[in-house]
Order: sequence, then structure tokens, then C-alpha cells
Amino acid sequence: MAKVILKKKVDVETNALGDVKSYARKIWLAGLGAYTKVGQEGSEYVQELIKAGQAVEKKGKKVVTEKLEAANAEIDEAKSEVSTFKGKVELQLDKVERAFDTRIASALNRIGIPSKHDVETLSAKLDELTALLERVARKS
Repeated sequence: MAKVILKKKVDVETNALGDVKSYARKIWLAGLGAYTKVGQEGSEYVQELIKAGQAVEKKGKKVVTEKLEAANAEIDEAKSEVSTFKGKVELQLDKVERAFDTRIASALNRIGIPSKHDVETLSAKLDELTALLERVARKS
């Protein structure tokens, strides 16, 4: 009976060892198959990723260009508004300056200080008189 038990034990161990070898071989072959598939399909997958990346890049550039154009349009509009406002401010400042000059001239005239125009007119008359006196002096 001891021989039968020993024989059964050896058969069980041999079967278990055969099963382990079989599974190990299957695992090895599965690994080789996966490596081969990745080698074949991997380059195709990388090409697909490149195409997808190019599409996203193209869309991104388009969005950036649109945003840039919109920002430039807003800047141009703001420049135009500032230019218009600047013209209006300059016009108002000219009006204020003329009104100020008129009031100052009026105030100076009231207290007896001659205006620039009065001085220029008087200077012209003096030049005429000087020239007339010089002619009279030469004749005598």
C-alpha cells in the first residue's frame, strides 16, 4: 500500500509540474504576442496621436488668431475714441483760452493798460512820424 500512495504522489507532482510548464509557456507566448502586436500597431497608434495633435494645434492656432484679431479691433476702436475725445478736449481748451484772453485784455484795458494791438498801432505811427521828421530835417 505504501507503494501505491508513493506512486500517486509522484504522478500528482509530475502532473502539477507539467501544468506549471504549460502555463509558463502560455504566459511566455502571450508576452511575445503582446510585444509583436505593440510593435505592429504601436506605430499606427503613434501616427493617429500625431494626427489628433495636429488637429488640436490647428484649432488652437485658429482660436488664438481670432482672439488676437478681436483684441486688435478693440484696441483700434479705443484709439479712435481717444483721438476723437482728444480733439474735443483741444477744441474746448482753445475756447477756454480765447475766453480767458478776452477777459484779461478787457480787464487790462479798463485799468488803462494798452493791449498788444494798441502798442503795435502806436509803434507803427511812431515809425511814420520818425520817417517824416527825418525827411523834414534833410530838406532844411
